[in-house]
Amino acid sequence: MNTRDTDATLAETKLVLKQAHSPVRKIVMRFLLIMVSAALFPPLHAKADWPQFRGPGGHGIAHESKIPLQWSGADHVRWVADVPGTGWSSPVVQGDRVWLTTAIETKPTPEQIEAQFKESQLDREKFTRRQVAGSVSLRVLSLSRKSGEVVLDTELAFVENPEAIHVGNSYASPTPFIEGDRLYVHFGVYGTFCLDRDTHRVIWRRSIPVFYSVGVGSSPVLCNNHVVLVCDGIDKQFVIALDKDTGETAWKTPRPPFRAEDGQYRKAYSTPLFVSYGGRDQLVIPGAQWVVSYDPATGDEIWRVDHGAGFSNVPRPVYHDGVVFVCTGYGAPQLWAIRVDGTGDVTNSHVKWKEKSQIPKNPSPLLVEGLLFVINDNGVMTCMDSDTGKTQWRKRIPGNHSASPVFANGHVFLFSHEGTVTAIKASAEPSDLLESKIDDQLMASPAILSDSVLLRTRHKLYCIE
Repeated sequence: MNTRDTDATLAETKLVLKQAHSPVRKIVMRFLLIMVSAALFPPLHAKADWPQFRGPGGHGIAHESKIPLQWSGADHVRWVADVPGTGWSSPVVQGDRVWLTTAIETKPTPEQIEAQFKESQLDREKFTRRQVAGSVSLRVLSLSRKSGEVVLDTELAFVENPEAIHVGNSYASPTPFIEGDRLYVHFGVYGTFCLDRDTHRVIWRRSIPVFYSVGVGSSPVLCNNHVVLVCDGIDKQFVIALDKDTGETAWKTPRPPFRAEDGQYRKAYSTPLFVSYGGRDQLVIPGAQWVVSYDPATGDEIWRVDHGAGFSNVPRPVYHDGVVFVCTGYGAPQLWAIRVDGTGDVTNSHVKWKEKSQIPKNPSPLLVEGLLFVINDNGVMTCMDSDTGKTQWRKRIPGNHSASPVFANGHVFLFSHEGTVTAIKASAEPSDLLESKIDDQLMASPAILSDSVLLRTRHKLYCIE
């Protein structure tokens, strides 16, 4: 609504109230003006919330944020909160609260380690890339956005002898999704929970058995009143939608047939992206061999693209103007630009362009005003024209990277394992790097608010503003 419409609405409200008698007129007028103003001018924090993995829309964009470009020592650090346990999920934010999942582990016995080795069906060398826990307490925390004080700390599940996971993963890697007064939390086979936002009371719980081999990674999304989960394990591969109010299955759709016979090359960990184009809603979900678009209401497949032999897909896609940009996963990572207006197998008709050089296995791409930014796991950053795929520039960024980049305050922010936060202008021309340092490991993607950034490290949660 523009200023002229706003003034007209307020004037009409005052004119109607002139007919009322005082003092009732004053009371009613004050009440109505408050209600009208609330409708016309929503509270600022409504635009500053970060409800899911990669924020509103799932693209990692915070257009109105004015977070600092650089800091050092205690400068710009509003608070630091200790986080028990470990988890690589992102914080989610609504109003004056922050929510975070974590996992508190106990050390395994030699017998537990040997049992996990036998169950993994891996050779000794590959098993060295697994971590084993004796037990794990899976928890959700809520903290004050202003102070970092822990308001609630709730155990949702306690698991003896949990499955071994990859050394780069955690038992609390999926990011929660918050909508209204409900919080949706996913721990893979150990439970998907719908909680009361304020009390952490469990409203419903589902357990969906899938063997992921290296632990769960996909974050839940809410779409069409469904909680959508990607269940691409080594034993089975499907996408399932649960009724957000009851947890009952709304639809379940198997993945397309695979060429690979080994389940290790069928697994994937991507988070779905909702897109709408030409009056058609879609959930685009990369996986091993295939990128598939589904109807979010029914789970029916809309289109599919065969991207080759990629697997263990982690990056979440990004989308703009009828084109979705997808990383093909481990093996030989590529970035594909795919038009979303097709039906059926559109591998040979709707792939706009491909890029094979310096593409990430874990960090998601970032799309800002026609420029596509990617950083690979070894710290090589590339800026591309999103229309053509042409490389604009390439630059080395300090450290190794798993967290997905974000856009805020005119810059792309990147987060290394070693704790370096790098800001660079979101421009077709390369610019100088602005570096800041956190004294802890960074693997979780951040939450970006209007004036602050929440950084989750191995042991702490930082509020920088």
